[in-house]
Amino acid sequence: MTAPAKISIDVWSDVMCPWCIIGYSQLQKGLDSLSGEIEAELRWHAFQLNPDMPEEGEEQQAHLARKYGRTPEQAAAARGQMKEIAARAGYSFDYTGAGEAPQARLWNTRRAHQLLLWTLAQYGAEKQTELKLALFDAHFQQRRNMSDPRVLIEIASGLGIDPAAAEAALDNPVLGQQVLEEQRMAYDMNVTGVPAMLVNGKFLIPGAQEPETYANALRRVVAREAELAARQA
Repeated sequence: MTAPAKISIDVWSDVMCPWCIIGYSQLQKGLDSLSGEIEAELRWHAFQLNPDMPEEGEEQQAHLARKYGRTPEQAAAARGQMKEIAARAGYSFDYTGAGEAPQARLWNTRRAHQLLLWTLAQYGAEKQTELKLALFDAHFQQRRNMSDPRVLIEIASGLGIDPAAAEAALDNPVLGQQVLEEQRMAYDMNVTGVPAMLVNGKFLIPGAQEPETYANALRRVVAREAELAARQA
């Protein structure tokens, strides 16, 4: 029996980006269809949609109106459409907290990215993905403050990550510089929006795609690399 082909997928993403969790959910469906054929290791990289967002964040509707000129009606229609797309991908944007849903806000995600980069280095890719998904849930389903160190440490601790070490990572200037470098790397690849997925360090898949699109692209990558390896043999 042939062993599955092993690939790496580097994902540039922001916790604030609904298309990023939709893209991830679709990617997972695509990988599920390739079970036994292709195995992938995901690594998450920093991309801030709003790097100049203040610490106190910004109300979602006010942000959309300021940045895109959307009216409340247009924003509501876009949210409804996004919710339907996410549901088809297998992810819910429904509020799951207790009591009345708090105001939807966007946050500065620099510290969240630092925590994710540190988690990859200290705990590996699988734990980093666990944290990334927990941060998506905290933002989209629980409406928690993604710039608040206490919130980030609590989420990390709940996944078995050392809270004291995580706290130190949140204000580590070296990690802060790494966030900037990863964003610069994305720009160098002409990535201006996320998600953006780089397969085996060579093949870029931009945007959130359908599961079969991901599956077909990954098959092409594996076939192409096998062809190149055969030529060099």
